Amino acid sequence: MSTTFSTTFSSTSPSREADRPELRNAIEEFVEAGFLGVQLRVNDERGEWVGSAGARKLERSAGGRQPGPDAGALADGHFRVGSSTKSFVATVVLLLVAEGRIGLDAPVADHLPRFGLDRRITVRMLLQHTSGIFSHTGELLEDGTVVPGIPWRGKEWVDGRFRTYLPEELVQLSLSKPARFAPGAGWSYSNTNYVLARLVIEEATGRPFAEELRRLVLAPLGMTGTVAPGTSPEVPEPHNHGYYRYEDAGQERTVDVTRHNPSWVAAGGDMISTTRDLHTYFSALMGGRLLPAGLLTEMRTPEATIGYGLGVFAQDLGPGRGTVYHHNGATIGSAALMYGSPDGGTTLTAGLTFVDDADLSIAPAFQRAQQLLVDEVFRAG
Repeated sequence: MSTTFSTTFSSTSPSREADRPELRNAIEEFVEAGFLGVQLRVNDERGEWVGSAGARKLERSAGGRQPGPDAGALADGHFRVGSSTKSFVATVVLLLVAEGRIGLDAPVADHLPRFGLDRRITVRMLLQHTSGIFSHTGELLEDGTVVPGIPWRGKEWVDGRFRTYLPEELVQLSLSKPARFAPGAGWSYSNTNYVLARLVIEEATGRPFAEELRRLVLAPLGMTGTVAPGTSPEVPEPHNHGYYRYEDAGQERTVDVTRHNPSWVAAGGDMISTTRDLHTYFSALMGGRLLPAGLLTEMRTPEATIGYGLGVFAQDLGPGRGTVYHHNGATIGSAALMYGSPDGGTTLTAGLTFVDDADLSIAPAFQRAQQLLVDEVFRAG
């Protein structure tokens, strides 16, 4: 499906700085690259800038789905944050380490004996993706072979998008596949690591993850727009809409997938938030206001393969530009950007909605536009 539409913007600047055309241009590039709606929040020494571009939703018309009239993208709506969820899970684990309830280098099997896990797998390995556990969403092997997991593409996912998967079901699927490598002997991004990490939280505390998230993170920081939805398909209002394009009996169809049961990805990427809450969280985390200093250092110490710490990526921006920390995320029809400077004084948070498909055809545009934004916000000086 091909669509064209105008770009709308909103922006605020508490410091009354002149508007920032470089940020307007950056979010317009997202829309020109094929994204339906973009909402961006930047907090730095110049104050706060909030903007949006694109459309809130598509409407049915004689020519198929097209952006709705007078339905510009929200600048502060809720959206599914995908794998940015992992940063929240890791933070809760580390806060429980600080309380003495979890040992960072303790065997996961001590908390979850029912799975028969290799006792060499530690909690740290889950958070850093060095456990070797197969991802329940499937794996791309080094030789190019794709080993499928649960359905999350095409008509099969669309038809089953309200199905509930139990975390134990996802773990058992993963454990039925050969390990990618011996524990600690490599790095491989696995959604199942974080399904297990969330189960460790619940076993260690005797309470649901959502309650521990609220106790340790959301309530102390006053975050009111963030949800760990479990199996609920709902996204709180207001929100922009995400879509999925697929083939059905030889016909191309596009369906609104804003509502779906996120238990298929579970703790690997099921949470919902806002750009405001992501800023509040990541600024506090990077600024040392959530974790004890020693545990924040552990979190930000990257594994050598790809720069992944414990629930955050460390990215070297090059000579004279330093390091930023981030954990972006993408799920069906929705994505999030979450970046912060080492002191939390500069943050970039964004929510994106789009028409997704089985080929993940939006991914190259996502990478280009994301780098443009990072360059604009975290340029030297």
